Amino acid sequence: MQAIYEKPETFIDTPTHFCPGCGHGIVLRLIAEIIDAWGIRSKTIGLAPVGCAVLAYNYLDIDMCEAAHGRPPAVATGIKRVHPDHFVFAYQGDGDLAAIGMAEIIHAANRGEHITFIFVNNAIYGMTNGQMAPTTLIGQKSATTPKGRNPSNDGYPIRICELLSVLEGSSYIERVSLSSPENIRKTKKAIEKGFKTQKEKRGFSLIEILSPCPVYWRMSANESMKHIEETMTGTFPLGIVKDWE
Repeated sequence: MQAIYEKPETFIDTPTHFCPGCGHGIVLRLIAEIIDAWGIRSKTIGLAPVGCAVLAYNYLDIDMCEAAHGRPPAVATGIKRVHPDHFVFAYQGDGDLAAIGMAEIIHAANRGEHITFIFVNNAIYGMTNGQMAPTTLIGQKSATTPKGRNPSNDGYPIRICELLSVLEGSSYIERVSLSSPENIRKTKKAIEKGFKTQKEKRGFSLIEILSPCPVYWRMSANESMKHIEETMTGTFPLGIVKDWE
């Protein structure tokens, strides 16, 4: 019998702590598959911050470092400059990267750091009980916007890809999603392109991944996937925003 799937060697054999229907497990599996395929386990260093993304080092059998909330770009910069021959990536959520870490990500992109940023956007603060995030959609209900996000009071969702694309140091920026098998395959290709950008020293790369959070969206897993395709992509359109090739 031919095997069509097996656990990546880089994936630690342990139960995950993510909520049912969460997309983090999918993204981490894709990262592990790429590391295995490229044979770079001993040459890869990952950064995890605060939030749901903090659990990444429990599941990836590579060198990992934890950074303070929002600070992975700064820590990753230091690590990359000390180990320029290593693949360095930061794994961040929208609350971490787009709120407290906004200045960090902007300056890392502006400097053109040879680092790959994997930005998981579920439009909510998932670990701290569902408060509004910088990416929360207009009208979306959360613990701090019980009547829905109102732009007159709460501002508008921040489109990180478009924001960073105008900086000269950014080289490859793409927005993908986990809403279907086809889109998951595109997500894997995008992450691979981010690693390729780093390998060829082309500068800063960021892959934004629209990911479900059924618990704090108050939806089923299936409803969450439909929500990404039918609603979320209206605010955050999929596709390549900037490419050096």
